[in-house]
Amino acid sequence: MFDVLRRTEPVHWNPEADGGRGFWSVTRHADILAVDRDQATFTSEKFVNLEEVDERQAAIRRSMLETDGPRHLALRRVLSREFTPRAVAGYATFLRGLTARTLDAALAKGTFDFVKEIAADFPINVLARMLDVPDDDTERLIDWGNRIIANTDPDYADVLLHSEESEQYRDLPFRSPASLEVFEYGRELAAKRRGGEGTDLVSRLVNQTPVDGEPLSERDFDNYFLLLVVAGNETTRHAITHSMRALIDHPEQADRLRADLDLMPTAVEEFLRWASPVYHFRRTATCDAEVNGTAVREGDKVVLWFASGNRDEDVFADPYRFDVGRTPNDHITFGKGSPHFCLGAALARLEMRIMFEELLPRLSGISLAGDVRRVRSNFVNGVKEMPVTVTLV
Repeated sequence: MFDVLRRTEPVHWNPEADGGRGFWSVTRHADILAVDRDQATFTSEKFVNLEEVDERQAAIRRSMLETDGPRHLALRRVLSREFTPRAVAGYATFLRGLTARTLDAALAKGTFDFVKEIAADFPINVLARMLDVPDDDTERLIDWGNRIIANTDPDYADVLLHSEESEQYRDLPFRSPASLEVFEYGRELAAKRRGGEGTDLVSRLVNQTPVDGEPLSERDFDNYFLLLVVAGNETTRHAITHSMRALIDHPEQADRLRADLDLMPTAVEEFLRWASPVYHFRRTATCDAEVNGTAVREGDKVVLWFASGNRDEDVFADPYRFDVGRTPNDHITFGKGSPHFCLGAALARLEMRIMFEELLPRLSGISLAGDVRRVRSNFVNGVKEMPVTVTLV
């Protein structure tokens, strides 16, 4: 359908059957970039998923994702130094050791769930280190991420989005009661670290005033902390899983990488394009405007389908071909050139590169050992179970 829309109606009006007012689907790479870069005309302040919130809800639930302009920049800068390529490079030795331990435990089983044993275990342990929390807490962090982000999947959600029961949680992120548990956990960490000299992410949040001089309120901290827990876990996990699935389906590409590990940085960009772990983000028009000649009215929801832009045939030659040597590779997985460019991009790239540099040389073969079960969501491109059987070198 995205292929059809890009060719015939790249800015397409979608009615909503669940009470929403409808939205514009933007499916071409160039149009997605244009909208994403223009926060004056297409704001994030009205929220970035399809759910419509009133002003009171917005004030309560607003995180850095739903903030534009100078305040957004100030909030980013609180932690941006911790996520620069130079800063995350300092984790390389730790990551290689962590990867080795994760792979040792998983591969020894022969047949296992790749998501649980590798893709979920690896990034969550990195996040735990950055937050300076016990390794024993990683299962809780994973569970919270699942329950919050997969709020349309009955296997994960405490309360399904759009259900009558969800109304009582309308003031919580993703209408998920799991958010309350994350808030409580974060507040306990903050209380212990306030006034200290720690360099972990929590200490930075509670002891550093943003450059605009406006301190983080308790609510700001809650929402920032929850964003770290969810974003620091979910997206990289799914990107690693989709990348492994692609290598299983295209064994010649896996062989190509084994023969030349120096190709891995290029391959990671193809992994990211192929996976597109976040399907979309939404913006809202601040005034009457046009997108690719289509009139958009003030207040309209405008949805940027990154998954579609990453398959745009005008940008990617043979876009449905998985090519670990693809160059150039102008994917938009992280929000290319946008004020909301993914803060964790450098870390995700490093995690993925090290994971596959360490994994592929150990394997002489890997195949699916059962059905691949996907997260029921149009927001996150998630895989919740991928059983595999491996043959070691």
